[in-house]
Amino acid sequence: MTSPVVISATAKHTATLIFFHGLGDTGHGWASSMGAVRSPHVKVICPTAPTMPVTLNAGFRMPSWFDLRTLDSSGPEDEEGIRTAAQVVHSLIAEEVAAGIPTTHIVLGGFSQGGALAMYSALTFPEPLAGIIALSAWLPLHQKFPAEAIGNRNTPLLQCHGDCDPIVPYRWGQMTASLLKQFMTQTEFKTYRGMMHTSSEEEMRDIKKFIEKVLKP
Repeated sequence: MTSPVVISATAKHTATLIFFHGLGDTGHGWASSMGAVRSPHVKVICPTAPTMPVTLNAGFRMPSWFDLRTLDSSGPEDEEGIRTAAQVVHSLIAEEVAAGIPTTHIVLGGFSQGGALAMYSALTFPEPLAGIIALSAWLPLHQKFPAEAIGNRNTPLLQCHGDCDPIVPYRWGQMTASLLKQFMTQTEFKTYRGMMHTSSEEEMRDIKKFIEKVLKP
């Protein structure tokens, strides 16, 4: 894995945001916007996914956290790849803990496939995190939940989705939100009118507020 983009805290480092990009992107894609919304005591880590052939894109090689077979909510999934990617996420958390940052001061977030990875990794992680941010995303291996949710059921989750998303359908975001509500206690699903598979200033403001709330200095 290529080394992640890291934006150091500008005040005393007491919390960390780990943010995962979408398919075909790199850690640089989201680093500056996450750097702009984090608080001064928060370090930002934006890893880059390994390059692999992606079935959805006719087998072309590109940065991807796991193989995407289809973007149909009931289609086949790369279960082995998803589990392997989550282990990578768990090891990134362990590195922060080793550096003195407790899990309760760590937020996992991501966009699209990265948001899917953030949600899955948080729910399969036994220690409590500070928060979860999922943008234009879905919950992978959703049939296995809530059984596989061994942790973070009470962790605040901010889920954001544009209602004109042509890639990850808005309906898929809604279905994910209603599933998560069944076993998570602090979920919030925000809709952005007219937004496609991208971000917006309004969404970034909401993320900033969420980070300030769950990662107090």
